[in-house]
Amino acid sequence: WKEKRKPKVVLTWAPHIKPLPQAVANSFSEWMCQADVNFIITNPDGYNLCEDYTKGVKVIMDQDEALKDADFVYVKNWSSYSDYGNMPPVVSDWMLTTEKLKITNNAKVMHCLPVRRNVELSDEVLDGKNSLVLQQANNRVFAAQVVLKRMIESKTEHLNTFLKNEEIIHY
Repeated sequence: WKEKRKPKVVLTWAPHIKPLPQAVANSFSEWMCQADVNFIITNPDGYNLCEDYTKGVKVIMDQDEALKDADFVYVKNWSSYSDYGNMPPVVSDWMLTTEKLKITNNAKVMHCLPVRRNVELSDEVLDGKNSLVLQQANNRVFAAQVVLKRMIESKTEHLNTFLKNEEIIHY
């Protein structure tokens, strides 16, 4: 980010065919609360996340209002927290489309995958120039490699300690 102002990051709820847990949305919210950004969550009535992860975050029930001038948009579905696992009815269209992106600041779009095309995101958004979805998915490979490397290093360290102790015992 090269601008002097804080980037506007919007976590937007998206429709889905089945209820999904809040884990990804909660984690993203918790992370964004620690970042130096202007963070906003937008979701329909009945879909507020757990306040343990959203303290101090502005929650807007109007997606268009939330998306206005956004620099980054993270699209994710989650089910109701207050009525856990349920999916209260939603009458307005919450799928992210190119039309909705026009009110953003040419926002980059993220989604953790898998995604339901033309349910959560339109094909044009998912495959468009503003999509970071595949780059985001590719980053998982590097993250997994780091975790495996640290696990191996930890096991090697424990093995070396064990072997040193064994040598002392045998002498």
